[in-house]
Amino acid sequence: MSKEGADKKDDVKFEDVIDDINVEIYKRRNRWNLSALAWMDFEDVAQIIRFHIFKKWHLYDQSKKLAPWINRIITNQIKNLIRNNYSNFVKPCVKCAAAEGDNKCAIYKTQCSDCPLYKNWERNKKSAFETKIPIPLEHHSQEVFAASARESIDVEKSAKILHAKMKEVLKPNEWKAYKYLYIDHKEDEEVAKLMGFKTSEKNRNPGYKQIKNIKKSIITKVKKLLKDDEIDII
Repeated sequence: MSKEGADKKDDVKFEDVIDDINVEIYKRRNRWNLSALAWMDFEDVAQIIRFHIFKKWHLYDQSKKLAPWINRIITNQIKNLIRNNYSNFVKPCVKCAAAEGDNKCAIYKTQCSDCPLYKNWERNKKSAFETKIPIPLEHHSQEVFAASARESIDVEKSAKILHAKMKEVLKPNEWKAYKYLYIDHKEDEEVAKLMGFKTSEKNRNPGYKQIKNIKKSIITKVKKLLKDDEIDII
């Protein structure tokens, strides 16, 4: 049953729109390009996404269109799964400007532990990478990061999206501090003065405690938005 067929818009349940959800998920099949994962195909990915949407269903504002909300979750989940199953463990050479074909390196001749970045990867992530990618990748790393390049990040646009969302959820005083700190890039002490904060403690910058508490509140709210898939800035 589609969303349009629900008796009451405000009473739409996850089960009522499962067909619509599946359509949107499978529209984005081409975004899943980790075919080298023998133990996970797109059917597994689709099931993970369905379950995630089900868990988040209580966050859906039913006064708004369903598709944009679903699509943001689908996009974020696919990115997260690629990152968690590949990007977090791939050797640093994949994204290094000195890397050349056939595991060669313009600096160290070959991709090896002579490079401190490679050495750190070998010590901390190589075993996890080999566990998650049990078959040869051939040119798969290039495919993954070529896809990332095609979906290049517009930093300015992403920043505007984040700032607009934060303005919605922050208290007036928090938003004022947020703007000074993260948009105007002012130092804590300068922000405290602009906001009229003071302190009675000796050897302490005026307003240091207020700024500290505001920063903590801002970070908490950002984390919640990210956890609830309310921000898609990547």
